[in-house]
Amino acid sequence: MVSCVAVGSGSEPPRVAYAIGSRVGGAVVRNRVRRRLRAATRSHAAALEAGHAYLVGATPAAAGASYADLSTALHDALYALREERP
Repeated sequence: MVSCVAVGSGSEPPRVAYAIGSRVGGAVVRNRVRRRLRAATRSHAAALEAGHAYLVGATPAAAGASYADLSTALHDALYALREERP
C-alpha cells in the first residue's frame, strides 16, 4: 500500500515527497491520500533521518485505506528502510 525510498546524508532537515499516481483515483481521492500520508509522516517524524530525502509512494489500495492503515503501512515502510541500512 505504501513504499518508501531514502537517499542522501548530511545535517539538513529530512525532506519528504509523495508520489500518488492517477491509478490511485481521481484528484479528490489522490489529495485525500496525500493529506493522510502527510499527517502520518508528521506522527512518525522520529523515524526520519536528518539530511535524507524520502519518496513515499501509494498504490491503488491506499484509496480505500483508513488513516490508521496508512499510518501503520508508512511506519512499517520507514522502519524497513532503517533496517536495510548498515
